[in-house]
Order: sequence, then structure tokens, then C-alpha cells
Amino acid sequence: MTELTHLLETRKNFLNVVNSLTTEQLNHIPDGLNNNIIWNFGHAIVTHQLLCYNLSGNRMYTNKELVHKYRIGTKPEAPVSAEEIEELKKLALELVSIFETDIQTDMFKEYKEYTTSYNVTLSNIEDAVKFNNVHEGLHLGYAMAIRKMI
Repeated sequence: MTELTHLLETRKNFLNVVNSLTTEQLNHIPDGLNNNIIWNFGHAIVTHQLLCYNLSGNRMYTNKELVHKYRIGTKPEAPVSAEEIEELKKLALELVSIFETDIQTDMFKEYKEYTTSYNVTLSNIEDAVKFNNVHEGLHLGYAMAIRKMI
């Protein structure tokens, strides 16, 4: 399995969690937690764009509003609408396909070194892809745990 296959399979698993719940359930923040399932899903999508596209100097495919809402350091401020949930679901797989094409066209030549909150330094797109997969797996795990709490 390649790193991109891992990313795709993680996104499919995340979609299975999201698709199994109502809008209300996706927005529910269990007592003692700071976020919900849909925030974790949006955060995974936005973080991939920031780590891979933004740090390589390329245009991101997510809009600024989504980045502002789901980037590191944020938490849910209001319920996410059914329409936005559908948008995130569409982006989840679409952006993996676009990323695969962009990797093949070698558009990630430059990369601004970045040290993550895990204290892992990313120096190139290969580092970013590997770390992103760990990050998405972590947030999928959070979402699966939250699902058991609702």
C-alpha cells in the first residue's frame, strides 16, 4: 500500500463514521470534550491542505472559511449545517484524487520546513504525507470514540 492509498482508506473509514450518524449526532459534543465528530472530520481535511499545499507554496482547494473554522487551535463555535457536512463529505474523497494528480505532476518541489504540535519536523512533501496519515488516523480514532459516547 502506498501512502496515498492509506490516505484514501482513512478517508473512506472516516466517511463511514460520518455517514452512519445524523447531523445532530455529528454536532454533539460529549461532556468533558471540546469538539465533535464533524469538527474532527473537517479538521482532517483542512490540515491536509495546510500541510501539503500551503507549506509547499501551492494554492489550497479548500476555501478560507473552512480553513478558519477547522484549523489547529479551533473548536466548534456553532452547529455545522447539513449542507456543510455534505460539502465536507464531497471534499474528503475529491481532494485525495486531486492530490494524487498533483503529486504526479511534481508540483510540490518547494516546501517550507514546519515543526508540528507532535514535535515532528516536516522538511518535504514526503514527510508531510506520512505525518498527515498519522494525524488523520488519530482524528478518525477520536471520531470513533465520540461515536460510542453519543
